[in-house]
Amino acid sequence: MTTVSVRDAHTSETDRRWIQSVYRDYLDDLAPDTGIFPVLGEVGHREPDQMLRWVGDPNAFPLIILKAAEPVGFAMVARPAATLVQPRVDYRMAEFFIARTRRRLGIGETAVQLILNRFAGRWEITEYLRNAAAVSFWRRVVATYTHGKYQERIVNGEVRQVFESGGRRA
Repeated sequence: MTTVSVRDAHTSETDRRWIQSVYRDYLDDLAPDTGIFPVLGEVGHREPDQMLRWVGDPNAFPLIILKAAEPVGFAMVARPAATLVQPRVDYRMAEFFIARTRRRLGIGETAVQLILNRFAGRWEITEYLRNAAAVSFWRRVVATYTHGKYQERIVNGEVRQVFESGGRRA
């Protein structure tokens, strides 16, 4: 079995370009058929601009997800400002994407476990209620990872899971 790994995308221009190449697919998946997420250019953003913001933010951790040596997804972990989130959380899964052709193979769940173990602390993961596939994925993965020890709330059309992760602090 080929292994799944996660690495920091800060230092690799190739990794950042790969994320840029699939970012529109990611936006299309966030809320299918809702029109919530316009084309980046319509709101004054482009994929390279987004990557520059991530790489330049000391509270952002862009990660590339690999199956063997091949990029198959990305994640962006964020450390929120202390006053923005109640209850207090150390990390948020700000972005998470697995290429469509690589889904339902266990890659996403394995990557999430690696990420949660890498960034130990109190987590918040948020999905749009309308995105049934994302809600189902995160409920299953968080329940498995935490052995059912998490809190979930639905607020303003978003599903939010809050829980503690193990591993080392980033």
